[in-house]
Amino acid sequence: MTSHILLLGTCDTKLPELLYLRTRILAQSPSARITLIDVGRTPSSDPAVTISQSQLLEHQSSSSTRLNAKDLQNLPRGDLLDRISKLATACVLGLLRRDSIHGVVAAGGSGGTSVVAAVMQACPVGLPKVLVSTVASGDVGPVVGEADICLMYSIVDVAGLNSVLRSVLDNAAGAIAGMAAAYKRREEERAKEEVEKKIQVGITMFGVTTPCVDVARKRLEENGCEVYVFHATGHGGRAMERLVREGALDAVLDITTTEVCDHLFGGNMSAGPNRLRAAAERGIPYIVSLGACDMVNFGPRDTVPEKFNDRNLLVHNSMVTLMRTSEEECEQVGSWIGKRLKESVKDPSMVQVWMPFNGVSVIDVEGAPFYDHNADAALWRSLKQEMNGSDITTSSWPTDINDERFASGIADRL
Repeated sequence: MTSHILLLGTCDTKLPELLYLRTRILAQSPSARITLIDVGRTPSSDPAVTISQSQLLEHQSSSSTRLNAKDLQNLPRGDLLDRISKLATACVLGLLRRDSIHGVVAAGGSGGTSVVAAVMQACPVGLPKVLVSTVASGDVGPVVGEADICLMYSIVDVAGLNSVLRSVLDNAAGAIAGMAAAYKRREEERAKEEVEKKIQVGITMFGVTTPCVDVARKRLEENGCEVYVFHATGHGGRAMERLVREGALDAVLDITTTEVCDHLFGGNMSAGPNRLRAAAERGIPYIVSLGACDMVNFGPRDTVPEKFNDRNLLVHNSMVTLMRTSEEECEQVGSWIGKRLKESVKDPSMVQVWMPFNGVSVIDVEGAPFYDHNADAALWRSLKQEMNGSDITTSSWPTDINDERFASGIADRL
């Protein structure tokens, strides 16, 4: 079986560049099968297009107003991109269900990037995804989301072939050809192997909760679990929640819930308003703790909002400044976590909350810069009060979160 690669782009504006990319993929992998999907505004009649705009329109949902090609062309730009994104996503997910796909690649400007990024974000984790984009520099969070997308900055616009763009597209072709071949081999090997599936456990971690996570991870691995550690930087929390919803995780140790602080108080590592939902809603084993809830994360020191200048700030490195959460803020965090768990829980017997009384990070212990017993007490108190009458078990420990006894205990309980 040859590699099957999906190539997406706006064929009305980027066709020469897309065809060049197609040629270079075939130069790297002559037997590859390439499906070119047109996601442009104006339909292309080029014979190289495998899936045309009219074929995309066949994927309109029954709940939306049905459009023809002319209707689509007349939509405002934002509405057009949204509709094309949904059509292309439905098309690609259908192909993934029916056929063997080994990679997705695309090249485009800002509009094409927004369409293709939505498609790639909907694809399974592990499937190779390469996106050459004019906006792959700067804040690419909305482009990547929680997907494993490989971004390549085009340097010049994807508008006319020249030596710079050719070199970038050559590299993209080599990347997707190699990745697709590796993915195909991996899938074939998995199909032949009869390996007993391990219990898959997600754990959230921050640098300041690493000692706890390391002990818990090793403990779980010794007991036959496969452990996935997620860096709780906003995208990490969202990625974990996504994998839980997709059924890829069997249990979660949510040791580090600091993203809630950023969500509530304007930090730059928020996982958004839906954090702490997925595992509770699915009813899988789920233990929540309060790791790094002593801090809100900002960028370089000069980016911290002026209203926080008199707060306890710690320059973690040149890119990250931490702000100690106050007693009032900790009370809000504890209440938010408690309410979220109560409203989301499917089976209270599957959820527990573990509260370490002597600090929630390595810098929140006696003598450390963020130690504040009153703030931590407000965190525990508000969370415990919110849990009253919920049938969710709370467990209090007279240690800090990185104490080996706490880490071993939480892993063993899971």
